[in-house]
Amino acid sequence: MFRKAGRMSLGRDKLLNLVEIALEPLLLVGSLWVIAWHVVRYIGAPEIILAILVFALSFPGAARLSQSFLQAVRNILLGWVTLAGLLFVFGYASSYLAYFDSRVLTTWAWVAPSCAIGGHMLLRFLAPAIRNLQGGPRRAVVAGMNQQGLELARRLKTDSYTNVRAVGFFEDRSPDRVAPSDQFPVLGKISELPHFVKKNHIDLIYLSLPMASQQRIVTLLDELRDTTASIYFVPDIFVTELIQGRMDSVGGIPIVGVCDSPFSGIDGFAKRGSDIVLSLLILALISPLLLLITLAVKLTSRGPAIFRQRRYGLDGSEIVVYKFRSMSVLEDGGEIKQACKSDARVTRLGAFLRRTSLDELPQFINVLQGRMSIVGPRPHAIAHNEMYRKLIKGYMQRHKVKPGITGWAQVNGLRGETQALEKMKGRIEYDLDYLRNWSLRLDLYIIAKTVWVVFRGLDAY
Repeated sequence: MFRKAGRMSLGRDKLLNLVEIALEPLLLVGSLWVIAWHVVRYIGAPEIILAILVFALSFPGAARLSQSFLQAVRNILLGWVTLAGLLFVFGYASSYLAYFDSRVLTTWAWVAPSCAIGGHMLLRFLAPAIRNLQGGPRRAVVAGMNQQGLELARRLKTDSYTNVRAVGFFEDRSPDRVAPSDQFPVLGKISELPHFVKKNHIDLIYLSLPMASQQRIVTLLDELRDTTASIYFVPDIFVTELIQGRMDSVGGIPIVGVCDSPFSGIDGFAKRGSDIVLSLLILALISPLLLLITLAVKLTSRGPAIFRQRRYGLDGSEIVVYKFRSMSVLEDGGEIKQACKSDARVTRLGAFLRRTSLDELPQFINVLQGRMSIVGPRPHAIAHNEMYRKLIKGYMQRHKVKPGITGWAQVNGLRGETQALEKMKGRIEYDLDYLRNWSLRLDLYIIAKTVWVVFRGLDAY
């Protein structure tokens, strides 16, 4: 049911999280190679194999910023003694130690933990600057002004390395029954929480409610599904449909994730890295085709070759998406009619472009811009989003990831026109299923299957 949170701290900025978990393994490997080069003037196969083994055993590194400095140093030394002991036993039993110069290993035995401690000291100094690289603080509210919720808010406030700021609480109980606090205001009743979140662009919601309020929690979760805020329990068990459900902690307080993006920490960087590499490669290969289609669109109908339309992106933010123009009109208003079979607005060339999905090729530029991903839920026009979010429960949760050029729904027969509400509900179910089960392997499968679907030319008008 739950994914382990690894050793990452939920209150940390994603970039700071990545640096924190990668720093110690990289320093252990780097110090080994530097010492080997300094002592014997080469880095051979034994050093490379040992480095791979060390990295595999030590990654991800522990998140130590929440610990005191002395506690962090103690844990670094204890972790190194344990790791070095395991490596020594393995090397002695397998006679692998004979492949190393003894000076390399003895020097590395004390340099490696020294580098890890020094790196941790430097990270503590640079952490605020790293945290600020990705913008301002994320705004959070807490539902339930009990001891657990108050302790969570206090730790967020006192943690100098977090980028999460607690705005206040929502509570139904009367003031005389609420745990006293002069640090955090009560912003309203719990029933007012969904409206407040949408109106004030809240990023995170922590639900600190007792199990006895199960029905109230379920109702609240249903109402919050029309927002793009990440939702977490502190730490109660719940009955609802999970999207990237995970156990985690904020400042040592256990919480349970209900709805979150799958692209946190190292997964986010893997996703973005694969998008950049694949989109650059694809754009290089198709650049002559892009020029040819541009000329064909300009020569066969009046209007621009590239059609720009506003759509919802990550967390419901507005983005501009590029397509080759396939219609005689440029619709981007409050009412947009979906293309259907034999649509009079579609040009002759546009019909071919839409059937083969060639009209989507400019969106690889959107991927490089960071607005879209190669694989993800297809972006809908803003007018369609505003209509369907009122009709389909959980519709807005598909915006917890960047929209994609292709998606899980499209390769499962839900490509093209979705006039029937049930068909759109089916598409949303596939989109949410993608969020629950994402992996790079799934992305590659979807890309490969997309090629097959496009060649068949089904359900695109």
